[in-house]
Amino acid sequence: MKKIIQFVFVLLLFGCGATQSKSNGDSGVPSGPSGVKGSVVASNIAVPGLVFTNSDSVGKIIGFLASDELNGRDAGSPGIEKAAQYIEGVFSRNGIQPFFGTFRDTLDNSDKPMYNIVGVLEGTDPDLKDEFILIGAHYDHIGTSTPVNGDAIANGANDNASGTTTVLEMLRYFAQAKTNKRSLVFAFFTAEEKGLWGSRHLAKRLKENDFNLYTMLNFEMVGVPMVDKDYLAYVTGYGESNMAEVCNTYAQGNIVGFLPSAKEFNLFMRSDNFPFHKEFNVPSQTFSTFDFTNFDHYHKVGDEVSEMDFDHMATLINTFIPVVADIANATEQEIKYN
Repeated sequence: MKKIIQFVFVLLLFGCGATQSKSNGDSGVPSGPSGVKGSVVASNIAVPGLVFTNSDSVGKIIGFLASDELNGRDAGSPGIEKAAQYIEGVFSRNGIQPFFGTFRDTLDNSDKPMYNIVGVLEGTDPDLKDEFILIGAHYDHIGTSTPVNGDAIANGANDNASGTTTVLEMLRYFAQAKTNKRSLVFAFFTAEEKGLWGSRHLAKRLKENDFNLYTMLNFEMVGVPMVDKDYLAYVTGYGESNMAEVCNTYAQGNIVGFLPSAKEFNLFMRSDNFPFHKEFNVPSQTFSTFDFTNFDHYHKVGDEVSEMDFDHMATLINTFIPVVADIANATEQEIKYN
């Protein structure tokens, strides 16, 4: 019965919105609150790849984004404004250019000021640079929730400061490497928790501007490793495309797998990948490590930094960076819907 209740409770996961060379990190990254912990549970997946980020760098970023100072990052709140400024600072320090003339993509479907943060790193190939890969994560959460022991702040460490941290570290790598032949757009979505408002707005706006989207890669709830799996992450809409096959081929290992629960609860439609699928009909999918058994704090005040596994996150980032690089540099568009 407990498992059934868990499944029903997270039915709205990701679309919670559906109802309402070696580096020590960026020197400009705030250290976050004191007492930020290191690894909680070490990932048991051994994968090859570069070592770019580490648990210290990951901990500093997620430690700030999920700190009490940001008060749960509710869309349109002062807390998420601090997160937006932080992300803009990472963009600026790393030479990422605003996509729209400003980093802020203001929503037109909200009474409060809400905005996605969007930047672009132009590709190096004169022809392929006109094709775009969008790498995204939502940076909002729900603000406050039912108090527990006097704590009402739903910090949203796993949901989705973990995905935001992942994309920020990928951004930092590619900004330094400058080897991407295709252009990379880094997008941080607001108001996912209110019904995918931010991604719906951006997908529509880009479509209206004849944006040449090759694929959209979204990262959501990647803060803790899966239990007893022989792959690092699953991808939503697994059977819809050859995304997993291409990623595993590039990684020369089994890093992306199929999670039956993701299909059972149709998670493909419940995160920020889905509006891009609807608007562009190109492979637009979400990578996650939430497996319905490894995290009990969804939309609760217990979604704290102390629950995150920084070593796992660093491993995931270091593993996916070469995969994204291969996607960006392949001579042909190899990822296709089935």
